[in-house]
Amino acid sequence: MAEKEVSLIKGNEAIALAAIRCGCDGYFGYPITPQSEVLETLAAQKPWETTGMVVLQAESELASINMVYGGAGTGKRVMTSSSSPGISLMQEGMSYLAGAELPCVVFNCMRGGPGLGTIQPSQADYFQTCKGGGHGDYRLITLAPSSVQEMADFVDLAFELAFKYRNPAMILADGVIGQMMEKVVLPDFKPRRTEEQIIKECPWAATGRMGRKTPNVITSLELQSEVMEQNNLRIQEKYKRCEENEVRYEEYKCEDADYLIVAFGSAARIAKKTIALAREQGIKVGLLRPITLWPFPTKEIAKLAKNKKGILVLEFNAGQMIEDVKLAVECKLPVEHYGRLGGIVPDPDEALDALKKMIK
Repeated sequence: MAEKEVSLIKGNEAIALAAIRCGCDGYFGYPITPQSEVLETLAAQKPWETTGMVVLQAESELASINMVYGGAGTGKRVMTSSSSPGISLMQEGMSYLAGAELPCVVFNCMRGGPGLGTIQPSQADYFQTCKGGGHGDYRLITLAPSSVQEMADFVDLAFELAFKYRNPAMILADGVIGQMMEKVVLPDFKPRRTEEQIIKECPWAATGRMGRKTPNVITSLELQSEVMEQNNLRIQEKYKRCEENEVRYEEYKCEDADYLIVAFGSAARIAKKTIALAREQGIKVGLLRPITLWPFPTKEIAKLAKNKKGILVLEFNAGQMIEDVKLAVECKLPVEHYGRLGGIVPDPDEALDALKKMIK
């Protein structure tokens, strides 16, 4: 078996290169720090000459998410990327996509806020992503990579889940993962689907194919409340299936741990160093890293918490994921938060100090 080619690339570059290899039909985006390398890499690669992938810089985030809506409505594998303020502008479009049950992939490379904030890393988009930042009762399937390799791996996984559940999928990374460089094995090239394959796999799609007796209409609008309620109930049932089948997480040194750290993305990397420092001092700590922020590993955290003395939630924000952790453990043990704001990344010693304060 031939050895896989290893590349040293940024997280943002991994997203772009994986999109080309995973059979993405179209990317529509707008530059914003710290994710501009996604569009820049795609432009440099010129995939329209090799795979036929469309790459278009839209005039705004509003335009790009609505172009994604149009492409998704035809059953194509389409995606966009942005950073926190740009994702805020896309919220209406993502609610529309969820309401019309259209699959797509959105990459968010988070930066500090609120407002325009800073271009430095943050994890403060948890609420607007995992809670459905737009209007209505909808969810985004949300994957949180903690390495550049996962950035590459999660592109195909996000498309797979988006089409499986006919719902937008988000790859949610902080600016650290987007900008850092690591060794990566990129996925193999996946051929783009033919029109016949799209029609077979996506019978709901509005393909414009001649001869169709009743053309599909893609919309999230329904003027009859009773019908709209049934639409919502069907979508909620779909979300329940997703919660039952798609929870992903990592456990690290949890078997003998007295205390637990819950962290995602690059905060989980810091947590692993904190755990090493703590264990050197005789404090037994483990890590639960949610990989899917939605569906959230609620049952898994509740199970792990049964024999723990306390939980520290480590995030680059003022405390957002901690709400879901507290719901998971039902206030049966102390749950504390530690985080830095404004784009400051906490170091392992700070997290260890926070852990010691909780223990006292």
